[in-house]
Amino acid sequence: MNEPERISFGSLRVAAELADLAANHILPGTDIAPTAFWNGLERLVADFGPRNRELLARRDQLQARIDDWHRAHPGAEYSLDEYKSFLTDLGYLQPVPPPFTIGTDKVDAEIATLAGPQLVVPVMNARYALNAANARWGSLYDALYGTNAIGSDDGCEPGTAYNPKRGARVIALARAVLDQAVPLARGSHAEATAYRVEAGALVVDLRDGTQAGLERPDALAGWTGGAAAPSAILFRHHGLHLELQIDRTHQIGRDDPAGVKDLLVEAALTTIQDFEDSVSAVDAADKVLVYANWLGLMQGTLTATFEKGGRSLKRTLNPDRTYQCANGSTLTLPGRSLMLARNVGHHMFTDAVLDAEGQPIPEGILDALITCAVALHDLRGPRAGANSRTGSIYIVKPKQHGPDEVALTCDVFARVEEILGLPGNTIKIGIMDEERRTTLNLAACIHVARDRLIFINTGFLDRTGDEIHTSMLAGAMVRKNAMKQQRWIAAYEDWNVDIGLACGLRGRAQIGKGMWAMPELMAEML
Repeated sequence: MNEPERISFGSLRVAAELADLAANHILPGTDIAPTAFWNGLERLVADFGPRNRELLARRDQLQARIDDWHRAHPGAEYSLDEYKSFLTDLGYLQPVPPPFTIGTDKVDAEIATLAGPQLVVPVMNARYALNAANARWGSLYDALYGTNAIGSDDGCEPGTAYNPKRGARVIALARAVLDQAVPLARGSHAEATAYRVEAGALVVDLRDGTQAGLERPDALAGWTGGAAAPSAILFRHHGLHLELQIDRTHQIGRDDPAGVKDLLVEAALTTIQDFEDSVSAVDAADKVLVYANWLGLMQGTLTATFEKGGRSLKRTLNPDRTYQCANGSTLTLPGRSLMLARNVGHHMFTDAVLDAEGQPIPEGILDALITCAVALHDLRGPRAGANSRTGSIYIVKPKQHGPDEVALTCDVFARVEEILGLPGNTIKIGIMDEERRTTLNLAACIHVARDRLIFINTGFLDRTGDEIHTSMLAGAMVRKNAMKQQRWIAAYEDWNVDIGLACGLRGRAQIGKGMWAMPELMAEML
């Protein structure tokens, strides 16, 4: 690998392509000069780099002491009380803070009060990143038809051409969803022959010649097109939306008694644009790519061109969606999911920037400054609020070992706010509860981040890996599939929820649960 060309800023030597990205793409429009920006990074590295390395050394020290303890206490019959006392004396188990409630404010509803799917996507791949951001709204018809949520028995296989019999199953299930979420006062959506709005209320013509309204009239959120023959009806259920699309000329709508061509559902409320687990960004060129894609998402300029079915297609960010309301006003809903950036953990270092000794700097420090500088384009200027309407920046921080490492993250964020001229606590933190020392000290971790916290989440694979690593000398481990059935996994998941609720996350922050990495196997998930 060739050594990249570098530019000096104080004691730092920055890869030329990264310096160019900052000077000519990230910083214009932010009122921050490149020299001031890199001087800020220089201070960050000087002030927090040694502390970062000390905390990593502390990990090794604790692990060595735990290994020694297990060597001195072989077998599975050691005293749990004795082990806990050892961990407490070691400082591995830290004091539980007195009861408290987090004080995070200016949190978008998608995180604070609404429950819905969250996607994780590699920001390195522009097409995937755009697909995830646009997954705020999705076709229920397509989702059902294209997965095994609809059975393939009795002539209902998908095939290469449209299968009307499978389509009928899709439509029946979609109508059942409407009956469950926004039921009619009488009859079923499956019996509808027409939808219209009269005097601000939904009127549905039924097969038997009668009309029905909604069981909950306020479930009508809006519509597009003329009230007498709308092209779309928007429903609201638990703060989320469903859009019934009507087009009697469409190949699906023309055969539907009510002219319904599709049911769009509000789906991925949030997306983690991932700089960590799902990408491999190992050098300056890679870092420039992920930062540039994140910049395109924040500026609304990211595109992806690709070939599909013999055609060249171009993917861009979806616009917002606007509807007419019964009171004569208009309603605008976000067309994209709320995006969070997942930075790398404290253990990563990058040679995209070299410090005064010519050594790679902590990559998490570089991520913090650059991803937040990029997010300035969402906070200021013509696109202000296109992502966060409350003016917050959301950073997910993985693989932190306990409250001392969470404190380092929060202190770095505070300094980044100073460098970028942001109010305190603009940068919010999502804590991945995926290391044993974080799990056991979760309340203390949350307390450290109590004015920034917007998210705690469990991670089976990382958490299991750290359990194995920490307890390697305690004895043999069960195999992966059996690990999922162990009592400690259920305790870990329950503990995460219980601690989060006890610390007042309700209405202010998200408790993320569950992961499904097999999108084609929807029947199993359902």
